[in-house]
Amino acid sequence: MDVLTDSALLPWALGTLALLLVWLLYRFELGRRSRLDQVLNTIGFDRIHNLVLPNGDDGEILIDQLLLTSAGLLIVEVKNVQGNVFGSDKMEDWTVIGEERRYTFSNPQPGLYDRIAAVRQVVRQVPVTGRIVFLDGAEFTKGKPGLVATLDDLVEEFGEANKKAAAVNVDAFTPHWDLIKKRAE
Repeated sequence: MDVLTDSALLPWALGTLALLLVWLLYRFELGRRSRLDQVLNTIGFDRIHNLVLPNGDDGEILIDQLLLTSAGLLIVEVKNVQGNVFGSDKMEDWTVIGEERRYTFSNPQPGLYDRIAAVRQVVRQVPVTGRIVFLDGAEFTKGKPGLVATLDDLVEEFGEANKKAAAVNVDAFTPHWDLIKKRAE
């Protein structure tokens, strides 16, 4: 009878362990995403998600995050990779070597340049820049390419210690920002 009871508990215990593991992974990812939101809310005075604009070639281009900052408009593309990332400004493909796998992906910078150009077509008098943000877990052991940033880099580059003083610049950009917001609708 004990053998039957023990074998009946094993699937239940494994199932509970699997659920606990899934929950922990979800909480970990949620924490990473909430940190992203916290940083974007810190550096941005307003934000648009999933903006679609004409790309200039009779097509459209999707912008994940567009922020209104005191330095102008900032396009943020988020990459969620784990491991060592090997890439440079001139490399066509970048490689990620993680604990369990190795894979390549296209250099994301040319696409970011296209997104910057699409936004500049709408707001010509406002500075527009972009960053490819790698969340925690990505390491650039050979140095980060030009448009790549971490969340800490974003705060350092675009954060404002004095939000009231920065609001003067933001007010100057607001009419252009409103034009972009109309496009988003």
